[in-house]
Amino acid sequence: MALNVLIVDDSAVMRTMVLRTLRLSGLPLGEVHEAPDGQAGLEVLQAHWVDLVLLDLNMPRMNGEELLGEIRGNPETASVAVIVVSTEGSDARIALIHKLGAGFVHKPFRPEQLRAEILQLTGMQDDAHETSAVAADGSGDF
Repeated sequence: MALNVLIVDDSAVMRTMVLRTLRLSGLPLGEVHEAPDGQAGLEVLQAHWVDLVLLDLNMPRMNGEELLGEIRGNPETASVAVIVVSTEGSDARIALIHKLGAGFVHKPFRPEQLRAEILQLTGMQDDAHETSAVAADGSGDF
């Protein structure tokens, strides 16, 4: 099963890093969509089916928590896997994110952390793929 993915982050550089990490992860990717804020992300979700949403919390127009609430509140998207990728990470905020059925990965993250969270939330099997592009010394952090 190829994953259709939506990456929502107001930083074009971070969207590129997340996409690069996904491509290096060995996970099967289908369509990949990007959005610079939650409102644009919601518009993408209305136009395209995705299996996974990766989103930041702090964004203009509609932040990540608001977008997550919209996703969970819509029967058509309520079961979509969501992972929040953010520098924000108080225990209370992470608990709320988990309560809404989403995963959380702190920025900066290691590629294998993101991959493991994706595998867990999507229920995909880990084929024990070793990403050769990820340096063993951790220099592949994003």
